[in-house]
Amino acid sequence: MLGCAVGFLAGLLGIGGGLIIVPILSAILIGFSVLPADQVIVVAIATSLASILFTSTSSALAHHRNNNIPWHIAPWVMVGVATGALISGFFTTLIPAIIVKWIFLVCVVLIAINMVISSKRSENTEHRTLPSGPVISVITIVMGALSAMIGIGGGVLIVPLLGFFSVHMRKAIGCASVSGIVIALFGSIGYIVSGSEKLSLQHGFAGYVYLPALFGIVLTSWFTAPLGAKATLYLPVATIKKVFAFILVMIAGKMLFY
Repeated sequence: MLGCAVGFLAGLLGIGGGLIIVPILSAILIGFSVLPADQVIVVAIATSLASILFTSTSSALAHHRNNNIPWHIAPWVMVGVATGALISGFFTTLIPAIIVKWIFLVCVVLIAINMVISSKRSENTEHRTLPSGPVISVITIVMGALSAMIGIGGGVLIVPLLGFFSVHMRKAIGCASVSGIVIALFGSIGYIVSGSEKLSLQHGFAGYVYLPALFGIVLTSWFTAPLGAKATLYLPVATIKKVFAFILVMIAGKMLFY
């Protein structure tokens, strides 16, 4: 069920699904006593990133078929987020879990506020010129690092950024979906390597990635992501932004209480 929801939202909003996976998977891991509480958040984030690799691939293929990926922008964004995600995957495990949790929460709240405000703006707002490719890469290094740190695909950061520079919402979502692939790939590598000495494969872990949860999410999310991507063709941009903001607010509320 989690995989179905994550796949659809990844296609619809380009968010990769980490905002949904991290809190729900954390609750599952605690509820079934899979891990000590102090390791749960890192494992949930690592598993989220690994699943996003598959979900974002499915979503990106669907957006490519619908001509929603701006390929003159996407390579620059991908270079930046890949660099940031690889760095973050190695260093996030050195940060106390409670700090990672609050970084996650603060980011979600700020992004939700931004999306609520932007959903009320007219489509004919001030036009802002997109920076050059190298500048985009530098900006997105930070976004890739933060996305990998909190286990999200990058859409919640990349979509508002591109929207700020007057990139159409559907194109921004398409770019976020393809960028989510490299964030997940390089972030997962970091988590697998850094966790390889702490958790064992015989207990179902590849580094910090919990394989049973990964397989369960991927088996369904791969098939529902194209449905979400198709829905972007029929929903108004303002509606998509409101859905995006509503989900973020719900997740922020959940994170306050676990």
